[in-house]
Amino acid sequence: MTTNKGSAEAPRPRSSQPWLNQQGTEIQEFGTVRQLPVVLSYNTRMNSCQRLNQVLSDTQILHSLYKKHHWLVRGQTFYQMHLLLDKHAGEQAALIDSIAERVQTLGGVAVGDPRHTAEITNIPRAPDGVEEVPAMLSRLLAAHETILTECHDAAEQAAEMGDDGTNDLLVSEVIRTNELQAWFLSEHLVDTPLVHT
Repeated sequence: MTTNKGSAEAPRPRSSQPWLNQQGTEIQEFGTVRQLPVVLSYNTRMNSCQRLNQVLSDTQILHSLYKKHHWLVRGQTFYQMHLLLDKHAGEQAALIDSIAERVQTLGGVAVGDPRHTAEITNIPRAPDGVEEVPAMLSRLLAAHETILTECHDAAEQAAEMGDDGTNDLLVSEVIRTNELQAWFLSEHLVDTPLVHT
């Protein structure tokens, strides 16, 4: 490849070697929003991003609890619970992606680092070890309730501020998924015989 003698920049040689140990500067701080052409005011987008990041951090913790309990569940219903908890974890993972993408769509910065998530979640930390199955299910139900409480309030506020997209996400995806999962878990805590004698 030839270059003009007056050119100040020589071409880079091609190489398959990765450029390792790259350093960069933070180009957008957490808690800020960029202006994007989504026809929503700065205050609306800022409010929605803050509310969504709270739901996002709690949802990431709930997802982790589902995976933990999926691995550690025991007893006679192990197989059924093992599969159910993993199914719910997968559904929560899909919600995590949807919520994070909504934050980004509004010009915000989605909470993504697990250490940051742990700092801002409203869901209490579970013991490091194994709990009995009813305690695991109760812990998951309490986490669902925390998320549902936040979502109902955030959805109402988003609607009042004209953020239909955030309202729709919270109602159609997050609330409905969490309500359904809470129902499934609750039914496993009902003490009823399999048959009447």
